[in-house]
Amino acid sequence: MRLWDRRETLDARVLSYTAGEDHRLDERLVAYDVRASAAHAEMLHAQGLLSPDDLDALRAALREIGAEHAAGGWAIALEEEDCHTAIENRLVARVGEAGKRIHLGRSRNDQVLAALRLYLIDALSVLAAAAEGVADALDGVAAHEGELPMPGYTHLQRAMPTTVGLWALGFASELRDDAEGLRAATRRARRNPLGSGAGYGIPGVVVDRHFTTQRLGFAETHHPVTAVQLSRGKAEAGALFETALLAQDLGRLAADLCLFATAEFGFVRLPAAFTTGSSMLPQKRNPDLFELARGRSGEATAALFELLAITAKMTSGYHRDYQLMKAPLFRGLDSALETADLLAHALPGIRFVPETLAAALDSSLLAAEQANRLVAEQGLPFREAYRRVKAALAEGETRSLP
Repeated sequence: MRLWDRRETLDARVLSYTAGEDHRLDERLVAYDVRASAAHAEMLHAQGLLSPDDLDALRAALREIGAEHAAGGWAIALEEEDCHTAIENRLVARVGEAGKRIHLGRSRNDQVLAALRLYLIDALSVLAAAAEGVADALDGVAAHEGELPMPGYTHLQRAMPTTVGLWALGFASELRDDAEGLRAATRRARRNPLGSGAGYGIPGVVVDRHFTTQRLGFAETHHPVTAVQLSRGKAEAGALFETALLAQDLGRLAADLCLFATAEFGFVRLPAAFTTGSSMLPQKRNPDLFELARGRSGEATAALFELLAITAKMTSGYHRDYQLMKAPLFRGLDSALETADLLAHALPGIRFVPETLAAALDSSLLAAEQANRLVAEQGLPFREAYRRVKAALAEGETRSLP
């Protein structure tokens, strides 16, 4: 039975359209709604609105329902629409009247936000750790092959000498910055929405919002109640923005490896287990994983734009449109996490090729160093030193690399 059910027949097409993907998407929110429901029940008991026996029964049933779901024992049905209905239906089936009492003092509006925010806190922590996993793998590349010299590029033209270590550690540094940004993006998710109800508080009873804030580990209670629905999409957008930055760095790393692995460059050999073959060309080893990582870097950005488009110019209060934010949110986070995990797994197997790296280091790459030496040794203005080195290059008078 749906929580809003008026005991009237609902057109099956309307149910399918309005529930949409929610019954599938909410599978990942069950554990969080169970946690929030337990905290809410404890608050009702503390306020004298729930008996000790009812509280004990609800706690035990919630633990069982959550454990059974985690073990694959049940799934949310389309007819239930979402995890909140699915959990409450199972509570009523197990503990009777006590299960019917738990919805006092809350709405699905603040209920879903509590579950989503608890989920986001965990999801961003996991994604940040995955970003650091790629950074750690790059540290390993730098440790094993970091001393190898290689060209550095501007405009995709050889510019200056650098090393494999500097290349790898540059990406590692930015990925750790991405991890820091992801953790910082939990700020809005750490506000407790419970007790805001449908957007205007809980009339007729006194609820203790501070109680559930403490029980669930939120940093603060979201005040005033009218701000809660206005905030919908902001924590999600912040999370996707930081995810898009991570995905962009992963995509640029993958793009470099695709380029460096070409026969024209030949700087890198990719691990055989992470490349594929051609159905027509027997000699081919294709960098499909890295090409898809490069391509999928746009998925988080697309998800962010989709989410922002849903909330743009929406009036205050609750709207059913908010439900549509789950799909792009989960899709963007999942895509970046999958890419990060695979790259962290693949990077220890890449090998740089010293011979081709050395062959790419022609003497022109020392031009900036030579100009700087003229300034240091002869006191020339940099522009004059630049002119002399450029003239010498034009005449073929350059020093060889050490």
